[in-house]
Amino acid sequence: MKLVSYYVPTTDEPHSRYGVVAGERVYDLTTPRLPTLRSALSVEGVEAIAARAADTVKKTDGAPLASITLLPPIADPDKIICVGVNYATHAQETGNETPDRPAFFVRFVSSLVGHDSPTLRPRVSDQFDFEAELAVIVGRRAYQVAESDAMAYVAGYSCLAENSVRDWQRHSRQATAGKNFIKSGAFGPWLVTVDEAGPIEAMSIVGRLNGEEMQRDSAANMIFSVPRMISYLSTFTELLPGDVICTGTPAGVGHTRKPPRYLRPGDVFEVDISGVGVLSNPVSQGC
Repeated sequence: MKLVSYYVPTTDEPHSRYGVVAGERVYDLTTPRLPTLRSALSVEGVEAIAARAADTVKKTDGAPLASITLLPPIADPDKIICVGVNYATHAQETGNETPDRPAFFVRFVSSLVGHDSPTLRPRVSDQFDFEAELAVIVGRRAYQVAESDAMAYVAGYSCLAENSVRDWQRHSRQATAGKNFIKSGAFGPWLVTVDEAGPIEAMSIVGRLNGEEMQRDSAANMIFSVPRMISYLSTFTELLPGDVICTGTPAGVGHTRKPPRYLRPGDVFEVDISGVGVLSNPVSQGC
């Protein structure tokens, strides 16, 4: 099942919707009681959403996918938590040792756009870099979860362009500044549930810049697996339905290339993850 958050640009409705994608159409699942996908995950859970989606597809016509504007699949997450340096080859290219424990930082909601929307290169930097990643969306409240049980708390997966403003990332030992420029990253196009996506270990993560492959690795090569990350995070914080865990980028990022290749206005960066989909975003000049 593919679930999306979106709005219809031809209407004056101020609020986003969410729905299920079937073929080339989207079927609205929004209700007054459950106005967001996050709320539906919190109250119903994936199985109940799937049952309601199947009934909706049978009884309604839906709308063409091309007629809507996609938002990040979870438009209002409580937390967006990212792990740094989670592929050995990326650690090597950046001169880092393989870590013993995961190092996390956070992103703000305002730093991410949906599929097809432009990401913005800030005017204060010319070191706007690309990073293709797998995003994991939490489906159930998780607190102090054992690694062996962790996958039961996953709702599904999405693609993430976890782009970085490299010079601002290095202003201190904390990466936060370089990770949170407004609309600098992208998330989408949808949430693919675990049953449809297949095993994480079989997923390939590919980043393409203007059609040229720049990054490729297998999720099986993560230093810290998804169950390990969920268990570690849930030891110190309560993970909530709709929370997003960004799992790290493979080797091939722009700042390690000779010469470096940073994102420029007019570029298009794609994140292609097998079993999940393709996230594509043009780059525009920000303010």
